[in-house]
Amino acid sequence: MSGLALVARTLGAEVTGSDRAESAYTERLRSHGIEAEIGHAAINVPTGAEVVYSTAIPPSNPERQAAGGRELHRADLLAQISGLRRLLAVTGTHGKTTTAAMVVHALRGCGLDPSYVIGGELRSTCSNAAWGAGQWIVVEADESDRSLLKLRPEVAILTNAELDHHATYSSRLELEQTFREFMASATGKAVVWNRPRLRELCPEDALTYDVPDPILSPGGSRFLWRGIEISLAVPGAHNAINAAGALTAAARAGADPARAGAALADFQGARRRLERLGEHDGVPVYDDYAHHPTEVSAAIAAARTLAPRRLVAVFQPHLYSRTRALAREFGGALAGADVTGVLPVYAAREQAADFPHVDGRLVAAAVADAAGGRQVAWLPDFDVARQYLARTLRSGDLCLMMGAGDIDSLARSLVR
Repeated sequence: MSGLALVARTLGAEVTGSDRAESAYTERLRSHGIEAEIGHAAINVPTGAEVVYSTAIPPSNPERQAAGGRELHRADLLAQISGLRRLLAVTGTHGKTTTAAMVVHALRGCGLDPSYVIGGELRSTCSNAAWGAGQWIVVEADESDRSLLKLRPEVAILTNAELDHHATYSSRLELEQTFREFMASATGKAVVWNRPRLRELCPEDALTYDVPDPILSPGGSRFLWRGIEISLAVPGAHNAINAAGALTAAARAGADPARAGAALADFQGARRRLERLGEHDGVPVYDDYAHHPTEVSAAIAAARTLAPRRLVAVFQPHLYSRTRALAREFGGALAGADVTGVLPVYAAREQAADFPHVDGRLVAAAVADAAGGRQVAWLPDFDVARQYLARTLRSGDLCLMMGAGDIDSLARSLVR
């Protein structure tokens, strides 16, 4: 939403907005001259304004009510904006933000100056959106509410496909049908990770990518792509795969393969994607947006390549529906840490009353079942978590905070 606001203002719109809490995004919007109120109220809506809303905002919201029918889902605005450029869209259950950020970084490195609207800030530009002078716009195509089907990409990337949004999809097959429709809509070329089940979701002429044997180290990874040696400064095998997908799509968009590959050497990642925030009494603190078991496993594996003496993970479950469906899988993924703490569920758009007996303790119990005697803690709030970490963290440890809610505020409070 903040990225759409930035681009809309650049294109000449008068933009105001609101959020329920202060964040780095509200601060950045204000620095660009965009009024960002805290709290939702009808008075925030200027007379005659069109209200753009996300799926998380219900029809009962006072600002939607004040719109008087003059409203637009964020996906419709994204479709309008992306229709002004050649569209390169990244979809998939995991890796959308990092892959899209890598595409942007590679295209910029080749002098193609793309526009972009993505889900996290590029560290190289300190922004999650910009309106470039080039032909292309790079966006994330969101499957969570099927809004990706409103986009008409020229190049589309499918990173993976796992059931994650249980309130939207009743089965994996239903999710896969959505991806199949989207990938078939690419007017130029589909790009897909080279896995049989994923290839089945794409047209027969889709370009495939893979990185079977990346060389991993605390400094990142190295691998061959189209005979070109690629060096990444961001850790983890999953990021090597993301990079191969980004480079394949960037080349399809006209980037010189060698220049694009070289450009990724100084890619520093996206905000909240294994982001090093600082240190707490000498212990490095990392923040990651991981909120699905596969993402949690990937983040832990990437953190392991940094060779800590102990990996101390704190996880904030996101959504009651996801927690109910995947508690056991979260337990198995988090058991890869040496010490694990689990916070309450970040409800986002859901209500606790609709999910009786579902809370973060389900995940904590599942971790304890899978951890083989390793330390697991239930942390009922941020204050308890800070006290627990102050007692637990030792020299040589790495502290990894994970979740799609507000756990990053806890992480940042540790390094102040």
